[in-house]
Amino acid sequence: KLQFLYFIAVFINLEKMLRAVNTSVRKSVRHFSGGITFGLNEEQLAFQDAAKQFAEAEIAPNAAKWDAEKFFPIDTFKAAGDMGFGAVYVGPEYGTGAGRLDASVIFEQLAMACPSTAAFMTIHNMCCWMIDKFGTDDQKARFLPEVTLMQNLCSYCLTEPNSGSDAASLRTKAEKSASGNYILNGTKAFISGAGSSKYYLIMARTPDSKISCFVVDGDLEGVSFGQNEDKMGWNCQPTRTVILDNVEVPADCLLGGEEGQGFKMAMMGLDGGRVNIATCSLGAAQKCLDLAVAYTQDRSQFKKPISSFQNTQFKIAEMAAKVQTSRLIIRQAATSIDESNPNKTALCAMAKMHATEACWSVADEALQLHGGYGYLKDYQVEKLLRDLRVHRILEGTNEVMRMIVSRQVLGSN
Repeated sequence: KLQFLYFIAVFINLEKMLRAVNTSVRKSVRHFSGGITFGLNEEQLAFQDAAKQFAEAEIAPNAAKWDAEKFFPIDTFKAAGDMGFGAVYVGPEYGTGAGRLDASVIFEQLAMACPSTAAFMTIHNMCCWMIDKFGTDDQKARFLPEVTLMQNLCSYCLTEPNSGSDAASLRTKAEKSASGNYILNGTKAFISGAGSSKYYLIMARTPDSKISCFVVDGDLEGVSFGQNEDKMGWNCQPTRTVILDNVEVPADCLLGGEEGQGFKMAMMGLDGGRVNIATCSLGAAQKCLDLAVAYTQDRSQFKKPISSFQNTQFKIAEMAAKVQTSRLIIRQAATSIDESNPNKTALCAMAKMHATEACWSVADEALQLHGGYGYLKDYQVEKLLRDLRVHRILEGTNEVMRMIVSRQVLGSN
């Protein structure tokens, strides 16, 4: 309860601070980068401003170093937890009680500083939401106070070495022991935060052959982790396999207390996860657009700024349109979750499919406009490009997103 009151106090104070800003500054904020504030209410503008200030102060100055050193910024996550960013759409008893649209506004700003850091925060938020949404009262009281503050972190474990897009084919097993606990055996692949997180939401088959979800403490005997994968991007968060070798998990760690509910939980989590990852692409694309505009106005060739050439102007226009259309479709999808729209799964898939592809192309064009300099690590664009590529693969590949959308449009199963 005290943590909840603290979260509310933080955001109320931020909103008061924002309202105190003079009118001329507020007008400039409202017109910043086209539609970035379009349709937002006063509270959402306060969230946006708070996230922007946090990102610029705590994340942006360190992002390149974290990427180069493959450093996982746990202390920064704890600071984000103090701001309420670890449990944005967890209910008001344990979190901020904000909506998915509010979360998208926040994560966009964080992703402008570093999409990899922001993406892990969205994964952690998804796990917290799953515990809050589906957990028993005891599970909520046991896990949420520490994880909503990001004092301890959570990882989402669905994918396996032989179970990617076909998530329902997972092989990890959870068998009942004589004591009534569960014995878990299996391997989870490409797990963000693995080896650093405290808790793992593990999808496994229970004796009824249906999929159940367990909250597994990473310190339990039999839990181990593979090496940190050497990746193209997302270097400031570890990606490892999670290995479960006869891990005895207490029965009261079965999320929700009922077997066979895990696949439903996983899929509902992924609706929001797809909006989140699309939002991280959006934030990075907005940053790439801003960098490209600044660079082309500053860089001169043939005795004039390259922004004066029609080819550059057309590219900037197309980039701006892709950023804005992505923002609109993402915010519609986020709103569909808030409103429990019956088409929310298709809308979230559509947003993920469109935004991750359009925003990656914005990053690619931004690098092209920088010329040879864009290929250097001295400039931010190449990191943003590397970080964004994986967004078309995780949370369901974009090919699977096309399947989901087409089924909805065609009315087929």
